[in-house]
This record gives sequence, structure tokens and C-alpha cells, in this order.
Amino acid sequence: ITCATAETAAKAGAGMDVTVSEVHRREPGMEPFEVMTSESQERMLAIVAPENLDEVLAIAARWEITASVIGTVTDSSMLRVIGDDGAVLCDVPAKALEEDAPLYNRPMAPPADLEARRADSALDLDAPIDAGADVLAMLTDYSWVYSQYDHMLFLNTVEAPGGDAAVLRLKHPVTHEDTGKGLAVTTDGNHLWCAVDPRVGSTMTVVESVMNLATVGARPLAMVNCLNFGNPEHPEVMWQLSESVDGLSEALNAFGVPCIGGNVSLYNESRGADIDPTPVIAVLGLVDQLDRRPPGIRLVEGASIVVVGEDPQELSGSQWAANHGHRARGRLGPVDLEAAAKTADTVRSLVIDGLVAGAHDVSGGGLATAVSEMAVTSSVGFTVTGMSSHVDLFSEDAGRVVLCVEDASLDNVLARLDSSGVNHRVIGRSGGDRLAVEGHFDLGIDEATTTWRDRIPKALGN
Repeated sequence: ITCATAETAAKAGAGMDVTVSEVHRREPGMEPFEVMTSESQERMLAIVAPENLDEVLAIAARWEITASVIGTVTDSSMLRVIGDDGAVLCDVPAKALEEDAPLYNRPMAPPADLEARRADSALDLDAPIDAGADVLAMLTDYSWVYSQYDHMLFLNTVEAPGGDAAVLRLKHPVTHEDTGKGLAVTTDGNHLWCAVDPRVGSTMTVVESVMNLATVGARPLAMVNCLNFGNPEHPEVMWQLSESVDGLSEALNAFGVPCIGGNVSLYNESRGADIDPTPVIAVLGLVDQLDRRPPGIRLVEGASIVVVGEDPQELSGSQWAANHGHRARGRLGPVDLEAAAKTADTVRSLVIDGLVAGAHDVSGGGLATAVSEMAVTSSVGFTVTGMSSHVDLFSEDAGRVVLCVEDASLDNVLARLDSSGVNHRVIGRSGGDRLAVEGHFDLGIDEATTTWRDRIPKALGN
């Protein structure tokens, strides 16, 4: 509460008086300093104009949320904490706990062997003997995980977990009337990218989130994060953290998306070694007019498969490379944030106008895995051509999307992609019961679906 109140007051150029006795608490006998410094993930602080207070409290009561007035905003620029007996227990400038707070400047340094690592590219790995086996190794259905929880919220779930982004119908909190809008949310992180380059990997993570939202017709509104790193007292880890924050900032600025909060989880180790840098972000988006269900990760019979976005030619940091023993080495491909924004905007418009039958971002696992995921979730096969090598199959980039486009819409879609100046190409057709990439692999859809569905239950012995 101390940090939340100080930050809120400082950003408003104001002060605040907080009465400790008004703060709800789970444990009896807590001292005032414990109340003000205890941490919880389930609380929010709101500044409410007096004329709106009764309505806000009524909304909280309607949804059985405990709410209380704990203080008032003042023009003093000071944060004052008032004890049960009326005594002033704390009286400090609000900015001292926010923008004027002391800053750590820990020693930081890149890995001593960074240049040697970057010279070791996954492009030098041998081509796969069986690309089909590599695809099967990367197909995973996560429904076992998210079905442990109630993910249907008041029957407002439009797009459930398992796709690129979840979508909820947005209703008025009091009248329950449909606003015609939708909320979309995606959560993303990729430790393999960030182990290669924490800065570029973090940028790519933001791009992936924006692409995920685009596939359901949502524009990004805000981001929160959880920054998971090793011991920041190690100069290399502090460098990773600094690089990651810069990478997130660059991408958010490019997309015009604010970071409105977050937390850190530091000192994480596994068997005595620092974990890979793993920033995890959640991005909230808005569907301005929710008049149809998003297309989802799927194929339909007899449609064209179109890949949209810049084609990378880099395997370092990919899941395929990690599966072949190549980790935390090489370089990530360049990220063109301007091109990514243009791709996201165009895909979003195509989805909103109902011109695509399926949409899926290309990130972990590369293009071959993305199209295969669309196949197994819809029980529709595909035939893809024009892939020159395994690099085309498994290169990962957060700025691409695969679209399934029916014949009646194809000319319109291609014309709009042309006019937007977005890189794109038709790579194949959907249909049948085979997952086939000419010259590389040919899998039965039953085998692929079974592998995808059973991977986590089998791994857990379930």
C-alpha cells in the first residue's frame, strides 16, 4: 500500500492521507508498518471522485468484492499515514517513494564469451533427417493445464484459452447490457529467444503479443509484466535484466502501448545456475466492434494458406535448435518494428471484416509448426509447397501470421495485403487428411492429432 499510494499521489502531483485502521486485513494484530508494507496480488487501489463513490462501492458489493475507503487525496504533496489513535505515523514527500526513489546501479556486464556464442549459429546444424518427427516433437496441446481452472467467465467467454488470445464479451458492470465491444488478452514469454539475446528476445515477445491480439481483431491497449531472472548480484544477470527492460521499452514505444504495471522475480536458480532470462508479459486488447467470433486457430477444407509478414532466415533461439542441443548461442534475426506494426494492423482489419477463416501467429516452432497446429485443432490437413529448406520450416519470428482464406475472399485479401505493402505469399491449400510439406514431410492427421493431444498427459503419467 505504501508504494501504491505514493506512486499514485506523485503521478497526480498531489499528496495523500491514509488511515491504517480502514485497511482490511486477513491477520489480526498487525502493526501499522506491516499493514503498509505487506504485499498481495489480489488488491487494487482506485482514486474515486466523491460523486462517484457510492456507485463504485455498489459495483464492488454486487460482485462480492471487499472495498473500503482508506484515505483521501490532498494538495500537500506529502504521504501521511494516520494511526488508529489519530497520530501521524509517517509524513514523507510522495515523490520520495516514486520518481525520486533511490536507484540501484549494480555492476553489469555481458557474458565474457558473448562474441563466441554469437558466432555459433544454429544455421550450421545439419539439416534434419526426418522433419516430420521434428514437427511432431513440437506439437503440444495445453488444454490439460488451462482446463484445471474455470475459464468460462459469466458466459461472456467468446474465445476460450488455447488460441492466440482469449476474448471476453464486454458488458456494462451495472446494467449487464452488451457494449458491443470485446476484451482480448494474451500472455507470452520465450526464454529460448532471451537466452540468445535478452534485448531482442524481449522485443520479439512484445511483437508476438501484438500479433496474437491482431488474429482476434483486437488492438493493444496496455501491458503488464513479470520479469523472471537469476541473481542480479551477478553482473551477467544484471546485464540481462537491463537489456530486457530496454527491449520491452523499444517495442512498446513502437506500438504506442503503455506498461501499466508489473513485478519481478529475481534470484531464481536451477541446480545452482541462474535461470534463462524469462520476461513474461500480458497484453490487454480491445475489439472495438465484436459482431462475430474470431476465426481462431483452424483450417477449413479447400482454402488457401497465406503467410503474412517478413520471412526470417535464422534458426538460433528456435525450439527446433533447442531440441537439437543448440541453446543460448547464435543471433536472433533483426526485428523490423515498423513492418510488424503494419502487419498487425492489416491482419486485424482482415479479421474484423470477416475475410479470413483461420488465423495463427508464427512464433515458437516456426511456420511448419504453426500450420500443423491449425490442422490438428480443426482436423483438416494441408499441402504446402515452396519451402526450400528446413530453415523455412523452423525459423522463428514474432512478426508473421498464417491465414486460412476461402476462395471467395482470396482476391480481396491479396489486394488488401498488396495495397498495405505487407509482405505475403500463398504457400498452399488446406484439405484432406495429410499434413504435407512438399519435399520435407508427410504426416497423417490422426498421428499428429494424437501426438498433440497426449503429450502433456503422457508426460505427467496421466
